[in-house]
Amino acid sequence: MIAKVKETLNRSPFFYVGDKFKLLPQLKENFPHNINRFIEPFCGGGSVFLNVEANEYLLNDIDSYMVRLHEFLISYSNNQESFWDELQQNIEKYKLSATYIGRDVPMELRKEFVKTYFAKYNKEAYTQLRLDFNENKNDMMLLYMLLIYGFNRMLRFNRKGDFNLPVGNVDFNQNVVNALNSYFDFVKDKEIEFYNMDFQDFVNEVVPNEDDFIYLDPPYLITFSEYNKLWNEDSEMRLIHFLDELNENGIRFAVSNVLWHRRRYNGTFNEWAQQYNIVRIQSNYISYHDNTEKDSYEVLVKNY
Repeated sequence: MIAKVKETLNRSPFFYVGDKFKLLPQLKENFPHNINRFIEPFCGGGSVFLNVEANEYLLNDIDSYMVRLHEFLISYSNNQESFWDELQQNIEKYKLSATYIGRDVPMELRKEFVKTYFAKYNKEAYTQLRLDFNENKNDMMLLYMLLIYGFNRMLRFNRKGDFNLPVGNVDFNQNVVNALNSYFDFVKDKEIEFYNMDFQDFVNEVVPNEDDFIYLDPPYLITFSEYNKLWNEDSEMRLIHFLDELNENGIRFAVSNVLWHRRRYNGTFNEWAQQYNIVRIQSNYISYHDNTEKDSYEVLVKNY
């Protein structure tokens, strides 16, 4: 018997809580093999597109900052040395920890705050970093650093539009470096275009055809996270009607969703999905508000 070689997957450098990285082997085995344009209306941190082979990538997200961060990193993909130089200068300027370059937390602080020493060490520097970014909100290097050093590595803004996430107990470590290097290596020779639109407007804009493939990972109606606050029953109905239109036009799609979660049931989506191919995805959903694993039934619904 020939042993299978374990596939190496690219980790998104945005480290979204609840992203699809751990589910990628299950998703990829259900994706088409020949994809001209990979179209993703809810791109988020990009874990999926970073692991799909296609001739072109058309990617969209409703969060303009997420799109700007992707474009920012891609702009450095053929000049990576400049990125690392600028990043290191900022880390040293703000006096943040960064174990990948030997800027570690002093041992006495590690002993005093055994489980929270990164947060204790970085709090003051992180607060200043956040103030500086909120002054004009155009420096994507500062925003990326806020995301990496912030609590649960989320993008969160208050009603005034200011980034307001507190410091996290995290560090700019080798895992972040590895994810960034993988990202740079993947995107540098790819045809990638980003959009910042409503999902339906985006798909209509790019005019998909039968050689393309659309993967959708919309906010989940019955789970709890910052991102899902933008989604409601009307959004869900608009999505499934639009997917039916795509199917009628011979466009291949696959959509991720959760049928039930913590005793909540998405009957609307489940009833609609019965006309297509439903694949159970083994997952342990983790929310922003509660990091414990939840009983949930996640699926991939595809029309091919």
